[in-house]
Amino acid sequence: MPRVAVIMGSKSDEEIMRPCVQILEKLGIDHLFTISSAHRTPERTEKLVKELEAGGCRVFICAAGMAAHLAGAVAARTIRPVIGVPISGSALGGMDALLSTVQMPPGFPVGTVALDKAGARNAAWLAAQILALEDEKIAVAICDARDEFIKAVEDAADSLS
Repeated sequence: MPRVAVIMGSKSDEEIMRPCVQILEKLGIDHLFTISSAHRTPERTEKLVKELEAGGCRVFICAAGMAAHLAGAVAARTIRPVIGVPISGSALGGMDALLSTVQMPPGFPVGTVALDKAGARNAAWLAAQILALEDEKIAVAICDARDEFIKAVEDAADSLS
């Protein structure tokens, strides 16, 4: 059973969320990548959350645009951490999705990251950090990746000389 569930509100979100899945794969984290809508398939969303939670899923990553209620709908059905990725999908440039994701009532939090692909990447890193609290292998993988980031910056700086 996956330790992380990446749930998108629609198929059109796949390109934006693909970097999230790639990072989870790089870190060796079992995950599910699927689609469910808070509005169009609320019963599917509820069933999915309950089945995943019962199967040991530890973190939910939810991506949606416009009204962006998916992360909140999931947070209402689990006490596992929920990370929301707001997606730009309207004339409001993602501000509607950002506010819908971040403005949750007390007791039903959604950890909200940046919009679009930057948010997708950071959602994966945040989920990995949550799992790393109890999994040394993931903690080491995160540290190794950060060492690569540091080296890339140092190499870039050296290339300017």
